[in-house]
Formats: sequence, structure tokens, C-alpha cells
Amino acid sequence: MRAVEIAEIILAGFTKHYRIFQSITAKAPIAFGNRDWQSIQTISSMRIAQYDARVNETIELLKTKQRIQPLNECLWRTVKEAFQERLVFHPQAELAETFYNSVFCRLFHRRYFNNEFIFVVSSMKQNSTVPVEAEYRSYFPVTDGLKPTIRNIINHFGFGAPFTDLDGDIRKLVKAFIKQAPDTHHQRHQMRFDILHSPFYRNKAAYIVGRVVSLSGIQPFIIAILNTEERGIHIDALITQSSQMRVIFGFARAYFFVQTHAPSALVGFLNQLMPSKTAAELYNAIGFHKQGKTEFYREFLNQLESNVEQFIAAPGTRGMVMMVFTLPSFPYVFKVIRDQFSESKPFGRETVLARYQLVKNHDRVGRMADTIEYSNVVFPLTRFSDELLNELQSSIAGSMVIENDLLIIKHLYIERRMTPLNLFLQTCSDDDAKSVMADYGQALKEMVSANIFPGDMLLKNFGVTKHQRVIFYDYDEVQYLTEMNFREMPKQSAENYLEYSEVSSAPQDVFPEQLCTFVLPDPKLRALFLEAHPDLAGVAFWKQAQTDIRQKVMKHIYPYPQEQRFCL
Repeated sequence: MRAVEIAEIILAGFTKHYRIFQSITAKAPIAFGNRDWQSIQTISSMRIAQYDARVNETIELLKTKQRIQPLNECLWRTVKEAFQERLVFHPQAELAETFYNSVFCRLFHRRYFNNEFIFVVSSMKQNSTVPVEAEYRSYFPVTDGLKPTIRNIINHFGFGAPFTDLDGDIRKLVKAFIKQAPDTHHQRHQMRFDILHSPFYRNKAAYIVGRVVSLSGIQPFIIAILNTEERGIHIDALITQSSQMRVIFGFARAYFFVQTHAPSALVGFLNQLMPSKTAAELYNAIGFHKQGKTEFYREFLNQLESNVEQFIAAPGTRGMVMMVFTLPSFPYVFKVIRDQFSESKPFGRETVLARYQLVKNHDRVGRMADTIEYSNVVFPLTRFSDELLNELQSSIAGSMVIENDLLIIKHLYIERRMTPLNLFLQTCSDDDAKSVMADYGQALKEMVSANIFPGDMLLKNFGVTKHQRVIFYDYDEVQYLTEMNFREMPKQSAENYLEYSEVSSAPQDVFPEQLCTFVLPDPKLRALFLEAHPDLAGVAFWKQAQTDIRQKVMKHIYPYPQEQRFCL
């Protein structure tokens, strides 16, 4: 039957994709054991790129073997049914649905993008879901004792090299548990440990994720393990606070490498530990960014159905490259590239696309917001006021189409909504201003350590999260740090406080002394910034950062407070 053959070809394409995805992910533990940090970055880019390659490969097979165009509605309804039948007990059913959607949507017109032909609503709601127990293993201290059980847990993973002092690390770990989570301090026969099968690898760290189940309830935890030249493999920290776990799994960090046979079960377990995290956020965190897009879009459709509020222009200074709008009750913003840029932006649309892709493939070190990229997104036209619609037509007319009662945006980015830093500073307390200005400088340093030069460092391009963490979100001027030319300010220019643009003699020239004047004209904010980070105003810091990168000195950015590290 032709429909079955088509369904089988698409499923085979997904199976190949998932096999390659897992084989790439499996390189991370090897790189961790060998301290091969450059490979971590390489395989991260490889893993992101291979999804589209498999979709395109599958489409070519369908075109050559099935001659599928134009769309035969009756045939493709049957194809979807046949495909869905094969997912009833499939351990990656939700990912297979998304792969199917990707294939179909690249083949046919968007008027067919409904649940009759694609999986707008997941079939997992009626199919058997994989239980979370499939992704973790339970350990019982009553049989072997507390410390031997912890040793068994850690030894089970085999991190590619022996621990320098595992017994000493375990003593510190138990002590930290008692201090941070005293309610979990029970007799060994009164608890069990549920531990996810695979560690989560990112940069120089591996994370063991699990929970203590006891008479007091459930206590989630993350054990951070590092492999350094100075200390070898060792346990660096214990994280038990939910807020800190959310930072580790945050939207401003690179995707984890974690082996999983049943992603829905893994996400289900993580969601039990971090209930405020959405399915989209958790799929993104574990590297399934296409599934994250699918889950996000379902969240968005549910949000539209739940109220009748209108879209508004996003609060803050209007961008010179992006037009940004938002739905007030939905914690995200929609960013569309403008048809024309300001004269101060001497580049075009293709440059912007390339720079956003650069960030997507790069280590975001907890300081750069993840972006979700969509094409041909449909919005109800009635949700846009005449005022906003006029602004959109005057700024992004080339990226939008109005059809009957629909507004279609041809290409856009979606990011987590934050309070722009410049707006936050207008109303915050003096203590908060001091804190966020110090964190703004720290954000710059952490991005620089990852070979990222943000370009436009104006405060309006940074956001403040609800935990008052400063995150960069405007990427149209992002470049590699090593491509910049850091220079001393000419003495006469420094004395006259000429504007940065006037003293730059070449596009790649940067004068750190002038950055504070240009970016921080408010003397109070400039003083707070320089008090915390005086080195950022000098050439020496930036040149040394370039030297470190060229010599492949990779700094580790800790996603948890320094005071929780065992070595301190």
C-alpha cells in the first residue's frame, strides 16, 4: 500500500536521525574524560545541523521513489494514520511526530498545516506514554549503606578516568546534603535514591541528576562533576535548590548532551524536579530543539485559545534592526527583521541571519538567550490593534502577508521576555542597581571568555530575569572576540570624550576606555560598573582574553554560586 510505504520512509528517516543524534551525543563523555573541550563545541554544532540534513534526505527519497507532488489529500490522511499506528509503543513517538511534521511542511503549502494532515495535537495523548521509570534507576542504602551506595552510583557512570579522591568527595557530598537539605537526613532504611541513567554533559562539567525519596517527601538534587588539569575528576558541588536547578537548565545555556532512549520519560522526570519548567524548555535543554519548537507552538496555540487579549509592541526602546512585539500574558517576545536598518547598522538581512545562527551554534555560557526560529507563523489578525498593525506594515512589510483574517509572518525569532536592563534601572533600588551593574559586567566577561564580542553593549540590549540575572538578547552585531582590534584611546580623544563612532578608524576597532562613556553616559551607573569591573575599561583585559582563546584556554563558567563549591 502506497500510504504505508510513505509512512515507512518517513519513519526510517527519523530512525536514522535519532541514531545519528545519539551517536554524536555519545562523543561527549569521551571528550569529558579526555578534557577535549574543543570537541565539545564541535559536536554541539554537528548535532544541531544534522536534523535538517535528515529531513532533506527523507524528502529527496519521497520525491524520487513516490512522486508525491502535488498533494493528494486522501492519500496523506492515510499516510498520517499509518504513521500514527507505528508510534503507539514507540519510545520516541513525540520526536517522530515532529520529524513527520517537518517533512510534510517542507513539501506542501501551509493551508494544509492542520491536525488533519500533521500532528498539531500529539497522538501521545491517546497512545501509551513511556513511564518516567524507564529513564532512572533506584538505589537502596538499606542494603549496602549510605556511602557505599553513593560510591556505586558514581562508579556506575564511568567518567573516562578515575576520581582523584572519591572517598573524600563523598564525605563532602554527605555533609553538603545534611547542610542544604536537612529533611533528607534519615536512617539508611528510610530512603532511596532515584538517579537518571545518563549524566548531563556540558562544557567542562558532567551533572548527575536525581532525587532522594524519604519519609519527608522528595528532594531533587544535582551533583556537579568537573575534570580539570589541576584536580582531575572530582565532585565540585551539590545543588538542591530548585531556583539554582532552573539556572543550570536555563534558556541562556548551551544544550546538554545526555543519552536517552525515551525522551518523554526523561522530560517527565525533570519536570517533577522542576515543575515550573515547560516541556518546551526541557526538550531544548536536553538538545531536542526541534521538539522544543513543537512544544512551544502548542503552548502558544493554547495561550491564544485561553484569552482574547491583543498583541502589543514590546516595552523598551525600539530596535533599529528588529521589530519586536509580544502578548502580555505570554512570557515571550516575537522578533522580526526590519525591512530597512538605521544608517548606524552597516549590514543587511543576511548578516543578521548569520549572526543569530552563530549564537545558536555557540556556547551561550548562561548569558545569551536561546532563540526559536520559525517560518510562516500564522496569527489572528483581530489580535492586532490598528496602531500596531500600522507599525508592522511600516517596518516589516516585506516579512508579512495578510490573508483574510490572518496575519502571516514569513520569518521570526522568539525569545524569553525579560525586563530591558535600561528600564529596570529606572525604577530599581540603589542596592539592586549596584547588583545588576556588577552582573552586567560579569555577563560581558563570561561572553568574552567564550569568544563572543556582543558589539552593541547598550543597556537596552540586555534583559534582567526575575532572579535579577543579566542576559544578552540582541545579536545583530555579535562577532567573535578574536576578530576585533582592541586599541588604546588617543590621548586627545580621551580628554575630549569624543563619541566611540567618531574615533574608530576601522569597523573592527574597539577602544575599551571609551566604552564606558558611550554605553554608560549616566555617571552613577558608570561609577557602579567601574567599581565592580575596572579592568573592562582597559585594553589589557580584552587583549588577554583574545590570547587565552587563541591558546585554547577554555574557562569554565559555573552555573551555581561559588560558595557551594566543595573546593572553597
